[in-house]
Amino acid sequence: MDTEEIVESVGNMTIKELTELVEAIEEEFDVSAEAAAPVAAAPQGEAGGNGEESGEPETIDLVLTSTGQKKIKVIKELKDITGKGLKECKALVDDLPNPVQEGLDEEEAQELKERLEELGAEVELR
Repeated sequence: MDTEEIVESVGNMTIKELTELVEAIEEEFDVSAEAAAPVAAAPQGEAGGNGEESGEPETIDLVLTSTGQKKIKVIKELKDITGKGLKECKALVDDLPNPVQEGLDEEEAQELKERLEELGAEVELR
C-alpha cells in the first residue's frame, strides 16, 4: 500500500474508525497523539463539516442576496417557498442578504435556488 492509498483509505473512514486507528497506532508504536492534536483538529473539523462521517445528513441554507429586476415576482415566489405572508416576504427582500430556508438537503436547496434564479434573483447556498 502506497501513501496515496493510505490517505484515501483514511479519508473514507468515519470519526469512530479514525479514533480506533489512532488508539491502535498509539499502542503499536508506543506514541501519543496528544502533541499532534492541534494539527489534527482542523482536518477533523473540516471532514465533520459535511456531516457524512458523523452519520448526519448535510444541511444547506438558502440565502437570498439580490432580487434582481422582478422584486414583486420574487416576493410571491418566496411566499410559495416559505409559506409566510406577503408582508413577511417583503421584509425578507428589503433587508438583504437574508436566509430564505435553513436546514435543507442539497437537492431541495438546488431546486429552490433554480426557481428563484429563473426570476432573476441572486441566491447563495451555504
